[in-house]
Amino acid sequence: MQIPKIPLGEGIEYIINFLVDHCAFATKAMSVGLEAGLDVLEDGMLLIPPYIFIPVAAALAWYLSKSKRTGLLTLFGLLLIWNIGLWKATVSTIALVLIATLIAIIIGVPLGIGAAMSRHMHKTVMPILDVMQTMPAFVYLIPAIPFFGLGKVAAIFSTVIFAMPPAIRLTCLGIKQVPGELTECAEAFGSNRWQRLFKLELPLATPTIMAGVNQTVMLALSMVVIAAMIGAKGLGGEVWKAIQRLQMGNGFEAGIGIVIVAMILDRVLQRIGKRKTETR
Repeated sequence: MQIPKIPLGEGIEYIINFLVDHCAFATKAMSVGLEAGLDVLEDGMLLIPPYIFIPVAAALAWYLSKSKRTGLLTLFGLLLIWNIGLWKATVSTIALVLIATLIAIIIGVPLGIGAAMSRHMHKTVMPILDVMQTMPAFVYLIPAIPFFGLGKVAAIFSTVIFAMPPAIRLTCLGIKQVPGELTECAEAFGSNRWQRLFKLELPLATPTIMAGVNQTVMLALSMVVIAAMIGAKGLGGEVWKAIQRLQMGNGFEAGIGIVIVAMILDRVLQRIGKRKTETR
């Protein structure tokens, strides 16, 4: 006995086609502005000579992390990237990750706050996050192309969708972990819901939120190689090019560049999170 197949794929394809037909003009217009902003950021970073950019970045990493080791890691890591001829690709990757992370945080943190404040929103958002986090990363490339076309903007879109869940989850978790005694105390002193949120819950939840930001950055970097398949370029593009041409040495060099950038961002964000915890 043959059971009729549920037309799940056809239904999803119909929805995507419907949205493309009615919304693609808006997404294409948005992609023009986003790509212009990305180009301005990338060109601005490339205008600074590497021999100036690298010491400034190392000093900034040292200042933000309050760690001499992190500053030295930034200095020697970026010098190695410059030495092996991957400076332009690295700057392109950093620009893409910064913009994708910024968009993910702008969307994710308010959603996390809403999920923490509203039980109904929490029940709605969490199953969606479960799907987003278990869906293979390659799947996010499929709707990005018809909405944004090939290129960096489509890569940013897929990266934002892939990297956003930790920002939402850990923002919600951080607010929910605030001790009930403190919130009751704030209410006893006459604080309304928004005063309690901005003056008590968000400051106490900041270390957890920073952990979410850290995870978002790491996921954005992990998406770089995959997004190179739809025109992201940067270090991921170098890896993809090496795979296509079987250039193992070039592929490992680009991979090491991604690891260095990931280690620098991870160490800086971790130290900022620890400092927030220590000042609580």
